[in-house]
Amino acid sequence: MKTGRPKKALSIDESQQATLQRWTRRAKTSQSLALRARIVLACAEGVPNTEVAKRLQTTNTTVGKWRERFRTRGVDGLCDEPRPGAPRTVEDEKIEEIVVKTLETKPKDATHWSTRTMAKETGVSQRTVVRVWHAFGLKPHMEDTFKLSQDPFFIEKVRDIVGLYMNPPDHAVVLCVDEKSQVQALDRTQPLLPMTPGYPERRSHDYLRHGTTSLFAALDVATGTVIGKCHRQHRHQEFLSFLKTVEKNVPEGPDVHLVMDNYGTHKTPKIKHWLARRPHWHVHYTPTSASWLNLVERFFAQITTKRIRRGVFRSVRELEHAIDTYLQTHNQDPKPFVWTATAEEIFGKIARLCEGISNS
Repeated sequence: MKTGRPKKALSIDESQQATLQRWTRRAKTSQSLALRARIVLACAEGVPNTEVAKRLQTTNTTVGKWRERFRTRGVDGLCDEPRPGAPRTVEDEKIEEIVVKTLETKPKDATHWSTRTMAKETGVSQRTVVRVWHAFGLKPHMEDTFKLSQDPFFIEKVRDIVGLYMNPPDHAVVLCVDEKSQVQALDRTQPLLPMTPGYPERRSHDYLRHGTTSLFAALDVATGTVIGKCHRQHRHQEFLSFLKTVEKNVPEGPDVHLVMDNYGTHKTPKIKHWLARRPHWHVHYTPTSASWLNLVERFFAQITTKRIRRGVFRSVRELEHAIDTYLQTHNQDPKPFVWTATAEEIFGKIARLCEGISNS
């Protein structure tokens, strides 16, 4: 039987093992270096190359390469070799200093580093800082927002609503309901300058307010059609009127599942009484501070981008007419928003966010 060339023994001392294990655990280690460390640790346990490749989902060639590189050069052999070209002028220590300062410190007179302030702080050129930040994916000028739900039934509600999206009940209608309140009818103080070759459309930075309206909408998850109605006020009376409009537009017979948030107008005694008299209507409340779980929010973002934000409206009536026209056009060729994230994926992302908060 052919067994191939015998592999030379691979041994590591305690110092090397500690370094390799640190590389596999440290969040800021590159994925390629972490993989090489895992390969060497597995080979040191006496695991065959083929089994290591299968376990780490890589190739036998890759395992053999880094096994031999470590055997002949030690820990330093796992680092990338210098590439052809001009010799490096910035040492690894300086790169590490830039990365650590960017991640763990702030300038005295600002909330975040700029390329110029970091270059002055570390004694390198601005271009060097740009290259280091680009290589490590650092963007101090950018920020994002988040808010964790503190709903005690968060897990149950997420599973319930995601289940409706990804595995809806048979012979039932799933509607995502919400209000886009305080939509402003804004008019510009001067006429728009149209787009021309080389220049975008331009508008004055100031505007005139002509009042507000609220868009009540119910998105059919299966078809993408939207039942919408504008009201000048945003009370439970208007919400009840909208529910009656929804009832007129859904077929009789199938169960109706409503996904909506915990806003006060959704839970008044009159609303509860109206829903109680319709046992085939089922309400699924999103967790508090988790409006992103309601698919109709995606439609609100779409209508805002395509029709409202850059619109010019000289009255509320003109704004409402524009919204009605958009709804009619949308429903002529609707496309559903497809929910792809499973409940487990959502929980995993939140867990990583919590871990990042704990380590910050």
